[in-house]
Amino acid sequence: LSLQASLGPPCLSFDIIPEQSKADFPLSVTAVAGTQAAKVTANSIIVFRMSNLCSVKAVDEDDEDDDEPDEAEKPVMKMAGMKHPGCVNRVRYTCIGPTPVVAAWAESGSVSVFNLSQLLQRLDLPGKEVAREEGEPLQTFAGHKSEGFALDWSRADVGVLGSGDCSGGIHVWRPGTGGSWAVGERAYSSHTASVEDIRWSHTEKNVMASCSVDKSIKVWDVRADPAKACMITQAQAHASDVNVIDWNPNDPFIVSGGDDGRVKVWDLRNFGGSCEAVAEFGHHQGPVTSVEWHREDSTVFASGGEDHQIALWDLALERDAEAGGEEGGGLQDLPPQLLFIQIGRASCRERV
Repeated sequence: LSLQASLGPPCLSFDIIPEQSKADFPLSVTAVAGTQAAKVTANSIIVFRMSNLCSVKAVDEDDEDDDEPDEAEKPVMKMAGMKHPGCVNRVRYTCIGPTPVVAAWAESGSVSVFNLSQLLQRLDLPGKEVAREEGEPLQTFAGHKSEGFALDWSRADVGVLGSGDCSGGIHVWRPGTGGSWAVGERAYSSHTASVEDIRWSHTEKNVMASCSVDKSIKVWDVRADPAKACMITQAQAHASDVNVIDWNPNDPFIVSGGDDGRVKVWDLRNFGGSCEAVAEFGHHQGPVTSVEWHREDSTVFASGGEDHQIALWDLALERDAEAGGEEGGGLQDLPPQLLFIQIGRASCRERV
C-alpha cells in the first residue's frame, strides 16, 4: 500500500490518532498535524482522515484496460483545521478520559494544548469541504526561555506532559482541575544545549528520558527537585547531536539516533557514565531524525534519516554463518538485523 497526499502548507510534525484509525481493509488513518505556512496567520492545527485505502492489486501486463478506478475504489482524504498563531514545531496527541487533545510547540516559544473533539466530529460529517475554524487552547505555557521541539505525553500517568526547549530546559505539566495543568516554573536544566527529544517510561510514571545537542541522554525522576532530578547521564552517547530517542514499551531499552548517522540501543540496567551501547548500526548516510520501537515486538524498531531512508530492524536476527558471504549485490555488507529499507522519500523528520 502506497499513498501520497498533501495538506496544503508544509507540516514539520504529525501524530496518529489511533482511536480513529482502522487496521483492516479498506484501511483508514486519522492524524493531526501542525503547519509551517509562510504567512503567519495561515497556520493551523489540522486533523485529517485518509480512508478507503485498499490493498494494492496485481496488474496484468497483457491487460489493456487502462480505465480509471471507480469512484467507490478511490481513496478519500478529509481535513478540518483550527487556526494557530504562527508556525508549529511539533504536535503530540493523547486522549484524556473521553477528550482527545493535542499539545503543540509554537515557533513563538509557547506550548499549548487544544481540544480536538469538534475537529474530529467534522470529519464524520458528509461532504468533502475543508473547514478551518477559530479555536482557543485549553491552556498555554509561555515560560520556556526559547522555542523548542521536544514534546511527549506520559503513557503511565494520563495527562502528564513534558516539553523541552532549545535552551536546554524541560518543564513538566501535571493535570489539575477543570481541564487545566500545573506547569512547573523551574526547569529541569541539566542539559547544556538544546533538548531535542523527550520520552516517558511506559511503566514508571515519574521517569522520563531526554536527549540533547550536548551529545548526552539523561534519565530523570520528576518527583525530585529539578536541580537533583537527573538520575543518570549517558555522556557522549553519540559523536554529535542526539536527535531522537524512544523507550521500549516492553523491555528496559532505549534506542537513539544522532547527527553522526548512528543508531544505538542502550540497556537501562547498565546505563550511564561511559558504558557502551548493546547494539550500534551505521547504515544511515546522514543524520538520524526518527526512531521508534514496535509496540508489541520488543526487538523490532524503525529508523529514518536525512539520507531519505526508512529502515526496519530486528535485534533478534543473527547472520547465518553457513550462508554468510554468499549473498550477491553487496548484501553481505548489510547488518543481518536490517529487515527492510525504503529509499528515495523526502527527509524523514517525524516518527515513523
